[in-house]
Amino acid sequence: MLGRMTANAGFLTALLAADPFDAYHFYLAAPRQRDDLAKTIGNMRPDLRDRGKLKFLTRLDLPGGLRRNAYFAFHLSECITFPAHLARLRNLLSREVFPITSVTHSLSYSRFSQGFLMHLWPGTTPRDMVVATSTAAVAAVREFYAYLREGYAPNGSPAAPPPGCPRVERVPLGIDVSAFAPATDHERLAARAELDIPAASTVFLIFGRISHSSKLDPLPVLRAFGRLSADRRPDPASPPPCLVMAGWTEEGSQAAIQALTRFAAGVGLAFRLFPRPGEDKKRSILRAADVFVSPVDNLQETFGLSILEAMACGLPVVASDFDGYRDLVVHGETGFLVPTTGPGDTPVLDALTPLCFDNHSHLARAQQCVVDVPALARFLGVLADDPGLRRAMGRAGRGRVERHFTWAGVVKRYMALWEGLWREPIPDREALRGLSHPLHIPYGRVFGGHPSTSLAPEALVTASRAGAAVYRGRDFPIIYEGLDGLIEPEIVRELLVLARKPVSVAELVVKMAGLDPDMNRELAMFRILWALKQDLLERVDQAGASGSDREAR
Repeated sequence: MLGRMTANAGFLTALLAADPFDAYHFYLAAPRQRDDLAKTIGNMRPDLRDRGKLKFLTRLDLPGGLRRNAYFAFHLSECITFPAHLARLRNLLSREVFPITSVTHSLSYSRFSQGFLMHLWPGTTPRDMVVATSTAAVAAVREFYAYLREGYAPNGSPAAPPPGCPRVERVPLGIDVSAFAPATDHERLAARAELDIPAASTVFLIFGRISHSSKLDPLPVLRAFGRLSADRRPDPASPPPCLVMAGWTEEGSQAAIQALTRFAAGVGLAFRLFPRPGEDKKRSILRAADVFVSPVDNLQETFGLSILEAMACGLPVVASDFDGYRDLVVHGETGFLVPTTGPGDTPVLDALTPLCFDNHSHLARAQQCVVDVPALARFLGVLADDPGLRRAMGRAGRGRVERHFTWAGVVKRYMALWEGLWREPIPDREALRGLSHPLHIPYGRVFGGHPSTSLAPEALVTASRAGAAVYRGRDFPIIYEGLDGLIEPEIVRELLVLARKPVSVAELVVKMAGLDPDMNRELAMFRILWALKQDLLERVDQAGASGSDREAR
């Protein structure tokens, strides 16, 4: 499972286990996603399902949900696309300005600048926050906002108020520590026998996406082992170290994998590769290892769940001093951080990146991120030579995860965060309601010239013959899937009853407000126009005759 999906599933599982709220509402993009999630979470937590604490809806249900419910907070599983859209809808419809939080994952895709630009508008309040999972991610998001403000300041006018932007604070990800444990000597030997890994070797493990364009380049690791082999006289009685690589592999990666195998043999390494292992095999691979190695060099990485899992298994970690990894590994205590060197400014590549596939631009940037091979070789050698140090660092790593990186602890931090955001002052409530977003298309204005005319408030409408059959129970309306929350059969019947006799659109809108507590003018107009479209309502001319009456004369 990809890191983002693993992290989101872990957070949700821990939140429901803590169960701090009266109810949990999920708004999905489409009915199929809604139904799939309802089944998954319902099976996972039948107790909450049976007590009616879980509710699954589509995004079209959001307006009604925001009007009816006093939400404590909305938490979004990614920080790029939806925070500003949800904030505008909240400002417009909700009784309270509840906190909106959203979490970072990868931040390096070129299209993300457009998403972050959406955040910068006056409707963003002090209760809106991007939760960055690492110190490096906090800095990256703040730099996004600073750069966008510089580029989009209106003519540099000092009199113009700066657009709002969400606050950014760090809350790490976590793991379920109970799912991982340091291996006993017997378990380690059994795992090695199962996986055909040399029993007496020092086993170094790289676990994650096996991709030089989206995770890490493994060649510096092999170069480091080459240095170790060249600097040391091999002991014929001792088996060579073993490098294990495991994780997700890309389609068509066989040639690259064969090249790695040949390279490893050339530097005196035993080498094992386990593509796309399942959870049981993953546990066996972790039990077989002595040292976890992750010289990540790719900007897509922001945290490092695999490092936490390795530490929870009691493994010392040799990782690059890069992004979120430096929040996890304590150099010299739980492992070693290998220095890295980057390129600084890259103006030509910056301009080229939006024109390229993401994996191409990420590869070009990763190949400019230097993981210090001599230092990497030195740290690998220290751990290869000192089993006692490996055990001490492994114990320290396990303790660090237990203290700082459990999902239960992360949920407590979120609860404190949401409660703190409620104490933040907000701008004038009515002013917020009236704020449109400059990057939201005003469809009525932009496309107003497409129809022949718009429906005027003074226009008269009445139930058609088909409409009369519907409200008398002799026919039924046909409502397409995907209109949940907008059109409901009972509301349609009541609308048609209200229009038994000719009535102006303005008067019908007022009457419809009594049918549904969520009804507003826009929703009422939608339903009137839908009924006209389906020939359940019809226009009445000023002389009082409907269109069908005129045709009959």
